Amino acid sequence: MGPTFTRDSLLEALLSNSEEAVVCFRLDGTILHWNPAAERLYGYSETEIIGKHASLLLPLDELPAFLELLQNPLLTEARGSETAWRKNKCDLRVPVQLRRFLVRAQDGEIHGILERASSLSSPSARFPVESHLRLLVEQLPVVFWTTDQRLRLTSHWGPGFPHQRGAQSTIIGRRVHDYFRRSQAGQTPIKPHLDALLGISSRFEFRRRNRIFDLTLEPFRDGQNAIIGCLGLAIDITERKKSEEEIRYLATHDGLTGLATYREFFDCLEREFLRAARTQRPFALLLLDLDDLKGINDRLGHLAGNRALKRVARVLKENCRASDLAARFGGDEFAVLLIDSSAAMAEQVAARVLVCLRQQPHPPSLSVSIGQAVYPQDACSAQDLFEIADKRLYQNKKSSRLQSPSQLVESDLSRPR
Repeated sequence: MGPTFTRDSLLEALLSNSEEAVVCFRLDGTILHWNPAAERLYGYSETEIIGKHASLLLPLDELPAFLELLQNPLLTEARGSETAWRKNKCDLRVPVQLRRFLVRAQDGEIHGILERASSLSSPSARFPVESHLRLLVEQLPVVFWTTDQRLRLTSHWGPGFPHQRGAQSTIIGRRVHDYFRRSQAGQTPIKPHLDALLGISSRFEFRRRNRIFDLTLEPFRDGQNAIIGCLGLAIDITERKKSEEEIRYLATHDGLTGLATYREFFDCLEREFLRAARTQRPFALLLLDLDDLKGINDRLGHLAGNRALKRVARVLKENCRASDLAARFGGDEFAVLLIDSSAAMAEQVAARVLVCLRQQPHPPSLSVSIGQAVYPQDACSAQDLFEIADKRLYQNKKSSRLQSPSQLVESDLSRPR
């Protein structure tokens, strides 16, 4: 049997629990007792509320459960502590933590129910530690919230999410579906909230417009370890993600040309082999070598040589699709991975690169030697494919010393594959 109150102990409770709103009502719902904390929480004075029906304090969605409690007051003993909503004098919803007790006469007959409530959202100055914490949270890139078991927000700290509708005071009581603008239970982050009600914790990234948040959802438990809702924490990691992306870009791209590095290229080549083995779709590899880079450096200086390398890189980018990958191996060596490309498509790309370099008006004139290999036509491993393309590159490089650029294009296209 749960805790009960006699009339004498009721008066003691009203006097000794000044920080909790204490309301006592008959089984017909008529309010009999009302303490100063209840006045502070709900806004009604004692003279305004005594004799009124307790439904005056209830939002419509809480009313059925309350009427059921009046019909069967023994439910009070089964429910224990719970989160609920009450309505104040200004008709605003107030999230509270409730405990209820039966009020019995000396003979044990139930005369009414005593309800003790504490606010879950008030930043009252009576609690300086809480006020200090709230002030701290509101100045950090952090959003913190709790919900009840119906996924309605019972507290909310922090600046909120970008383009959030409504003032902070109107957030309390909203469903997380509305707060996150998600209508389906299976959508993120609604499903993690539902999981938290089942005791499952989760952590994931959530994008809101141009910001990225690291979200953590945990079960929200009361003093008896029962789940009474969800506890959410969101940390704005937008700048951190930008820094991580910048670091990764610098680690995987050549500083001079902006093309992929040697290691990034081979990692991509290995992934493409695995994908092609599953899909049975071909892809091509082009290896390129800038002709006479040493001569350019010797005649015009290393700055001119760097400009020549960037010109080659620009031509490769212009003639590659978004799905392809161009890389600089270092020095005067380049490579292009052509996804879902046949030998004929690879030859077209190689020809366009040669023509584009030949037609550039800026001195010095540039040319490249190109070697080509196609999976699975030429080889069935990354190493073999690379070696075949490398061998053909140096065969063409020898030929280029004796041919004009136009003859080189014709020679490269006519070479058997």
